Amino acid sequence: QVQLVESGGGLVQPGGSLRLSCAASGSIFSINDMGWYRQAPGKLRELVALITSGGRTHYADSVKGRFTISRDNAKNMVYLQMNSLKPEDTAVYYCTADVVADSDYGLQEHDYWGQGTQVTVPS
Repeated sequence: QVQLVESGGGLVQPGGSLRLSCAASGSIFSINDMGWYRQAPGKLRELVALITSGGRTHYADSVKGRFTISRDNAKNMVYLQMNSLKPEDTAVYYCTADVVADSDYGLQEHDYWGQGTQVTVPS
């Protein structure tokens, strides 16, 4: 079994910064893409940023130039540095990882999600 645990959310004033962290643990053989999604009240969950195992990144247009995704493959961690935060960034942020894990049935690939961490930027 694999678990993803996020940390680093909170309340920050407009223009401020936060750094989210996500740790993957369990019977991990390898991790492919890792990423961050967010879901605001009354809205669909949306992609924020993705990073491949080789370090290539992709960002939603709304966060380009303000957010930076990075990962530490040795520690099975992914980070999201968020700068110049705006009220519209308020959401629950979820970590996700495409993990190849060891199981009773051998190696299996599956997408895993964290429980989410709240980021609030008041207007």
